[in-house]
Amino acid sequence: METRSLDELLGEHNFFEGMDPRYLTFIAGCGRNVAFHPGAWIARDGDAADSFYAIRHGQVAIEVHSPRTGALVIQTLGDGAVLGWSWLFPPYRWHFDVRAVEPTRAVQFDGTCLRGKCDDDPAMGYEFMKRFARVLTRSLEATRLQLLDVYGEERAPAGAAATEERPLGPRGG
Repeated sequence: METRSLDELLGEHNFFEGMDPRYLTFIAGCGRNVAFHPGAWIARDGDAADSFYAIRHGQVAIEVHSPRTGALVIQTLGDGAVLGWSWLFPPYRWHFDVRAVEPTRAVQFDGTCLRGKCDDDPAMGYEFMKRFARVLTRSLEATRLQLLDVYGEERAPAGAAATEERPLGPRGG
């Protein structure tokens, strides 16, 4: 049985590492510990996205449904990861299915509560959003790598030599 406070647990999580302890206490007021058994649904595509999760232990699979092949795992997340960002953006709906792969413990955060706290304390809100921007960036990078793995090497644009390097955008990414 856990005897540590939620803000202490958050201080040990990668996402919250180095965050001002005052912010951790403030944020912890929107959280609660949850547990999922293997196979349990955490989120379903189209459902209201009113929370996000800081995974403490375990593993979850983010899936999309394909009519041809059924469920396709597009990413797995484990200890120290953050799951969910749709609570940040209207219309606040999940865009994927999420299922526990193994016994998973997490802190579930109420999105409405956190949006309100970010509005009330813009400095904390900015810190929080910078951290979520990193989560989004890492997720996009992981998806890109998976697409390259699934679909093979990138093809050179028409008229370009196959060995020519192409920039990915400003400053290479």
